Amino acid sequence: MTAGISRERIVELDRARVWHPYTSADVWEKTDPIVVARAEGSTFWDVDGKKYLDGNSSWYTAVLGHGHPRLLRALREQSERLAHVALAGVTHEPAALLAEELVAVTPPGLSRVFYTDNGSTSVEVAVKLAVQAWRQRGAPKKTRFLALEGAFHGDTLAPTSLGGVEVFRRPFANIVFDCIHTPFPSPDAYDRALKSLTSLIEREKDTIAAVVIEPMVQCTAGMRIHEPRFLSAVRELTTKNDVLLVADEVFAGYGRTGRMWACDHAGITPDIMCLGKAFSAMIPMGATLVTEDVFDAFRGGKDRAFFYGHTFCGNPIGAGLAREVLAIYRDEAIVEQVQAKAPRIAKAFDRIAAIPGVERVRSLGMIAAADLAPSGDGGYLGNAGWRVYEEARKRGAYLRPLGDTVYVTPPLNIGEGDLDALLGILEESIRAIQR
Repeated sequence: MTAGISRERIVELDRARVWHPYTSADVWEKTDPIVVARAEGSTFWDVDGKKYLDGNSSWYTAVLGHGHPRLLRALREQSERLAHVALAGVTHEPAALLAEELVAVTPPGLSRVFYTDNGSTSVEVAVKLAVQAWRQRGAPKKTRFLALEGAFHGDTLAPTSLGGVEVFRRPFANIVFDCIHTPFPSPDAYDRALKSLTSLIEREKDTIAAVVIEPMVQCTAGMRIHEPRFLSAVRELTTKNDVLLVADEVFAGYGRTGRMWACDHAGITPDIMCLGKAFSAMIPMGATLVTEDVFDAFRGGKDRAFFYGHTFCGNPIGAGLAREVLAIYRDEAIVEQVQAKAPRIAKAFDRIAAIPGVERVRSLGMIAAADLAPSGDGGYLGNAGWRVYEEARKRGAYLRPLGDTVYVTPPLNIGEGDLDALLGILEESIRAIQR
């Protein structure tokens, strides 16, 4: 029971009124859902008291686990002092201090911070910034974008246009803008991917506003990982051909790959960097950082202002939480924890690779994935991962798949005991579906 309402009543109300993301209504009506009552650390509990290890940090947001006491304290103190004012013609201490702290920890050269309310809109901001900046620099034809096949940059319209996962893009094909998609630089296709990218940029540079990339790892495409040298090559190409580079660090940022920022693996600074998810670790907020060169394109009069903004952008509670996230990273050596735990995850996935029905595995930092033999429609709509999900649920882990790909992205500060238990459940669950 929770708050006097039975589990059955919660599910009844949900099915009658709640529309769930990325979920078929027909499927949901037949689903027996996990009904979460509370969460702490790397674990949440359902209303019946069953414990689940959170294998994906609740869609990659709870990087410091659930209910970190310092975040709860920051939330309480900031809400009591200043809960909300719009960042329009005013400023406040949390927003000002956070911007300074972000500039200090992000790649050198990023100097300005535009706040928004989530990761998807941080990419939306980047797209609009790029187009308006080029127009105000006297290059109005630079309105097209280049992204990678399999890209996922969010759900609002501009990120959907950039997306290379066809199942998400197809329903909106008649309204998305033009985006050129080039091959993903997988280990066996690196030269072809780089050649395609180089040819397109050199040929179309007069109309391309920006290249948008998920540095080091494509999340929704199945946790596909590329080499740091690809980032270096893209940075060199875009600089040489006067094209902006946008790094979408919404998923990969904040230490998940073993470096604070995925761009750090190649030692590059993008022109624009997008942040979200882990940014405030518990409420919707994000930011888009730019270089001074990009910011300068918006000087010169009122009509050159960036005409974009959200009611809650830079909100004091979100900014206060985001500052505390950065402080916890420093004080608890979160990135160093990732580096220490990464070999443990890689070793577990080496074992998983030997299980019949597993086609390939990969890992980077505290991200690891295994592709299973295709089932059903295959890819994102495949069934194999969902069979593993059900087995893992029985064993006490929440491991939402990406179709036929199963993966782990646990809280970065997960204890070693819980991490070993999570990895063990995943391995057992994959073996179970082969019986």
